[in-house]
Amino acid sequence: MSTAPLGPPPVDPLIHAPARLSIMATLAAVEEADFRYLLHATGLTKGNLSAHLSKLEAGGYVAITKTFRGKVPLTLCRLTPQGRAAFERYRQQMMAYLHAAGPEGPSPDATPKEVAP
Repeated sequence: MSTAPLGPPPVDPLIHAPARLSIMATLAAVEEADFRYLLHATGLTKGNLSAHLSKLEAGGYVAITKTFRGKVPLTLCRLTPQGRAAFERYRQQMMAYLHAAGPEGPSPDATPKEVAP
C-alpha cells in the first residue's frame, strides 16, 4: 500500500522559522521576557535574536519596550494578542499535520485539517 505525501504543513511562515518558533514558544509561556532571558532560553546570538525579534515585531506578533533598570538599558518583549492567537493557530495546525501523518506516515486520503485564522 502506497502512501501519498502530505506536502509542507499549512502554517504561518513567519513563525515556522526555527529561531522565531523558539522565540514565540518562549514568549507564549510567560507574560514578558527581557532580552537576556530570551538569549539564554533560545541559544541565539544577540544579532540573530535582535533580527528575528524585529521580524516578529514588524509582523505584529511581538511588542518590544525599551526602558532602563536604574542606568542599565532593558529591552522587554511580549507577545501581542495577535501574536498569541497566531501561535495558537500554528500549534493547532502543526498538531493536525502531525496527526494526519500518523505513526506510519499519511494514509492515501490524508490531508491536514485547516484551522481557521
